[in-house]
Amino acid sequence: MRFIKSLALITAFIVLVSGAQVLAATKTTTKNTSAPAPPNVSQSVTRSYSADSTVQVGMFVRIKDKTPSTVVPVASEQFSKLLGVVVPASSASIMITPDKINQQQVLVATSGRVAVLASSQNGIIKPGDDVSLSAIDGVTMSAGNGEENIVGKAISGYNGTANTISKVNLKDQKGKQQSVSVGRIVIDINVSKNPAFKKQSDYVPGLLSSVATTVAGKPVSVVRIYLSVAVLLSVVVIVGNLLYAGVRTGMIAVGRNPLSKKSVVRSLIQTTMVGLIKYT
Repeated sequence: MRFIKSLALITAFIVLVSGAQVLAATKTTTKNTSAPAPPNVSQSVTRSYSADSTVQVGMFVRIKDKTPSTVVPVASEQFSKLLGVVVPASSASIMITPDKINQQQVLVATSGRVAVLASSQNGIIKPGDDVSLSAIDGVTMSAGNGEENIVGKAISGYNGTANTISKVNLKDQKGKQQSVSVGRIVIDINVSKNPAFKKQSDYVPGLLSSVATTVAGKPVSVVRIYLSVAVLLSVVVIVGNLLYAGVRTGMIAVGRNPLSKKSVVRSLIQTTMVGLIKYT
């Protein structure tokens, strides 16, 4: 009887141990075969718009006036209307399309890392440079201190020679022709204010600022420009008074004593030369 009880206890113990081992193996298998959690990836959302043949992949665009479903290349002076950049269909993770499609459709991205058209208008573009809109509608360039806004930061560079797509002739403010090369770079879109921008005073006429820069050979501050103008006007007034006084005195002297004509003429010449020397 005791032998039977002992055998029953041993059998129950074996069953319990075997069950615990099976349960542990099941947990281990479940843990090892479970799928890993997907990484947190930020997806780029793009929207489809109608566009004509002038709109190309890599161009920055804006909404066409009075046509909210259509985009056109954006000019630098229309920066406030900038929408995004045209991207190829293969780069869209999530795409929003209109119900009705009448024209060719382009995808416009407003954020992310994208390939854009870039020009050599403002020199070589290096990785890490801020880029802004150039004089060519929809095309970027290296941002200097004259551009108030930027569209992003360059990831790749463009030296104006390698991988050139086309060339465009532009006119600068002086009417001089400038040959500009257009290629492609990759940027991180980040529409913001240009940290290197230096605002020019609105109170200085463009012609006056251009003359001052040409004479000095470098940008001139507003205070110096107006100080120079004040000095110039003062010199003109002084020289004018000297010339007027000399001519008037000479005419009076000749009228009173015709024999002093030579002396008076010599005095007028001297006065004129002194005035011109002070003027220059």
